[in-house]
Parts: sequence; C-alpha cells; structure tokens
Amino acid sequence: MKKRSLAGKAVILALFSVVIAGCESKSGVQPKEVEAGALQAAVDDPQVRAFYQARQWQPAWDGKSEKALLNAIGQAPAHGLKPGLFLKQPLPEDANAREAALTTAAIRYASALARGYVEPSKISKIYTIPRPKPDVVQGLTQALQGGDPGAWFASLAPQTDEYRALSEEQLQYLDQANKLRLAPVPQGTPIKPGQRDPRLPAIAAALATAGYLPPVDKGAATPQLYSRAMAAAVRKLQADYAMKPDGTIGADTITALNLGPAYKARQLAVALERLRWLERTPPATRIDVNTAASFLEYWRDGALRQQLRVINGQPGRWTTPQIQAPMFQLVANPYWRVPDSIVDDELSKKSAGYLAANGFSYRDGRLIQLPGPKNSLGRVKFDMRDKQQIYLHDTPFKSWFATSERHRSHGCVRVQNALDFADQLASEDGVQDKFQEGLASGDETYVKLKREIPVRLLYHTAWWDGSMVQFRPDIYGWDDDVARALGLEKGPRRAAYKPQEDIGP
Repeated sequence: MKKRSLAGKAVILALFSVVIAGCESKSGVQPKEVEAGALQAAVDDPQVRAFYQARQWQPAWDGKSEKALLNAIGQAPAHGLKPGLFLKQPLPEDANAREAALTTAAIRYASALARGYVEPSKISKIYTIPRPKPDVVQGLTQALQGGDPGAWFASLAPQTDEYRALSEEQLQYLDQANKLRLAPVPQGTPIKPGQRDPRLPAIAAALATAGYLPPVDKGAATPQLYSRAMAAAVRKLQADYAMKPDGTIGADTITALNLGPAYKARQLAVALERLRWLERTPPATRIDVNTAASFLEYWRDGALRQQLRVINGQPGRWTTPQIQAPMFQLVANPYWRVPDSIVDDELSKKSAGYLAANGFSYRDGRLIQLPGPKNSLGRVKFDMRDKQQIYLHDTPFKSWFATSERHRSHGCVRVQNALDFADQLASEDGVQDKFQEGLASGDETYVKLKREIPVRLLYHTAWWDGSMVQFRPDIYGWDDDVARALGLEKGPRRAAYKPQEDIGP
C-alpha cells in the first residue's frame, strides 16, 4: 500500500485534530444555573468581562444559541482554522465554567473571522498595513438578542469572490489529501521531453492530482515516454512556481510535484488568514504589490487599471516588508543616495574606475549616483511616506522583468514600464506637464501628486486571479510563521537561497 507523505499527513491532522460535534452536545446551560459571583470568578479575558458587565453578569447561552455557536465553530476548517483553537471538548459540566467557555470561544472565533487569528506584528518584524477593528463584543450581544448568532458569524469573514474561491479550493485539497495515497516522486537524473524514465507514471499521477493533467483513468496504460502533453503540463507547473519553464523535470520540479494537496491546503489556510487581516473596504484608488509573486496592481476608483511585473527584495536580509504607505510624489531623473549598508557590503569592493564609469561620486561624505542611463533608479522614482524608506522606482535593467523569478533587490520595488506608469499617474492627477518638463530637463525634479495614493506591499503565496487560484513558492518563509501560529505543521524545508549581487535599492 502506498503511504501518504509525512508532511501531508501532518497538515491534515493539524486541521482536523479537533471536531466540534454540535448536534451531540449536551443541552445548553439554563439561566437559573449560573450564579453571577461564580461567573465573575470564571472569567479572566478582558473582552469577555466587558461582555458580561454590559449585561450585569446575566447568562447569555441557552440550548439554541449554544448549538448555533458549536455549529459555527464546526465550520472553522472552511476558513483554514482548527476548531480546537477556540473551544476544547468536552465542555465543562459546571454551569459557570461552561457559560464562560462558550462566550470566550464566541468572542475569539468572531475576532479570528473578522480580523484574523494571528497578530501579524507579533510574527513579522515589520507590518504596518491597517487591520479591521470590529467591536465583536457588541456584535455578539446584538446577535444573541436577535436570536441568530449563526448568521452573524457567517458575515464576519471577507465576503469576496477571492475569499470564497480560496476557501472552496482549500476544502477540495483537504478532501484530496484525505483520500489519496500518493507516494512521493523520487529525485534522480533530470528528465527531458522524449525521454523514458520509470518515474513517469508517478509524475503523471502527481500532475493530474494538481490539476495540470486530466484525471488518469484506472484502466489507462501508464505513460512510459515523456510526451509533449506532459511536457506542456510541466511547463505550466514550473511557471506557476516561478521556475524556468523549460519542461525539464529536475530537482525543483520534483519538489513542487511532491508538495501535493495537503501542502496546498496549508498554503490556502495561510492565504485565508492574510485576507482576514485586511480592511474589508480597501482604498478604491490604490497600488497593491504582491511581493511573493512579484507583480503590481493599480486600482483607480475601484477598477483595475494596470497589472505590471515588479522586482522586489531578496530572501534573507533584503526582504521587502509588509507595509502600507502613501505615494506622495514622482521624482524625475532621481539621484540615488546610496544607503551605507549597500556601500559597505557591495560598492566598497568596486574600483574607483567602476564607480566613475557608473556615475557614482561622493558629496558631503555620502556616496550618490547621478541621474543618467546607468542610474539604478532609472528615470523615475515613486516616493512614499515610509519610515522603512521603501519606494517604487524604474531600473535600467529592463530584461530582468522577463524572468520568472524576480526577487533580487535590496527591498525596494522596481516597476515594469515605470515611465509609462508614472506618466499615467501624472496624467490622472493633472500634473503630466510638470512631470514631462522634469524628465526633459535632465535634472532631478520633484512633482507632488495632488491626491496621494496608498501603496500596500502584501505577501500572498496563494490568491484568486479572477478565474483560478494561483500559487507561488514561499520564498521568504513567512508562510511558516503564520502556519505555526495557526497550529499547523511547518512546511517542507526550503532550498538555500544564494544571494545575488545587485547594485540598486
């Protein structure tokens, strides 16, 4: 019998280790069984205390509302959450302890749905993106008074097509992982199209499970030759995982195939949590950068106007942080005022001839790069009000945007077709003439925007593109931090990343 991979089994056990059996629960506590003094002694959570203080420490739960709560928490796996994070079974027999446990679970579960279970600032060195601020205490009070707490819980998570798509996909992968018993494909010599290899049947099965090939019929002959159809499926998988889509089945491709449905379910659980962190109504005009997938979306008045590739921070020391900050001005022909860390790590090793040839010089003891065709910021910089001094900018190295893997900067974000994008923003803001005059002058020119544009630097390794769910590797390893906080298992070991020399912010 084939065995499920250990990583996949661990993920499934992590999600389904606790089952809330709402229909089998004992009848709810009756109000007369709860005593105010004993209830106060059983409560230590500040929000729970506020809930009961507002109702003069009168009990809140009867049989109907308790069943609704247990049924709601039973739906937690659809949100990538473990029911046991909120309520342990069996429930306490003592009426006061049971009352307190139910309210504590209700408030914590509501908060997890409404703004996320994990506090991102506790697991991320930098996180400044605004989060929802729901009053779950007041919400629970009103839901119980209205007699339909189930509907209230159902309304708290994001009500978007993306959230629903990720939730549905996650449940499908969980179901696949629970039913399938696929052995991992062993590593070996790379396989090129047209070659034969004994691993091809297992590779075809893994591709079919991941949706890159049609399901394999039980009676069909197993593939013995690496066909064109299989190669096309492999190239699609490679592109999805930011690999060079050459169709050669090497070590990285085998690793991606072996992730399987359990890993994808875990990845989606993390993605759902990150969506819950975000404000339910984002700014209608904004720039969103997905630093996991290295692309930018520009929204204006609620409509998607642009999608561009970007180059952002390398893993390790130079990751691009998760922040929100307003873009307030365009800078035509910018100087690059080189941070001391880049001077010390990289430019200090360059010869005086190299520095001079590339427009570097010292002013007031600070290394700068003059405007020009070799300037690392290109011809335009998009300034943001940000303490981390992160910004968007052009680059003279346009060919890098054609690569599938685009994590190579020192943390700032290089934008594809940056000049055209800047001209679009300037035109929409009524400052196009000033921007074009600044460019033509050849001098560094600051052009303030009349309306600042919020920029969100997000990290989403799974997302809905409007037609399908997309996945990218967890290149920064930040999915592991969220998964650990959600009580999920750690993902497979990531390959070591070799830092690239890169002269630029």
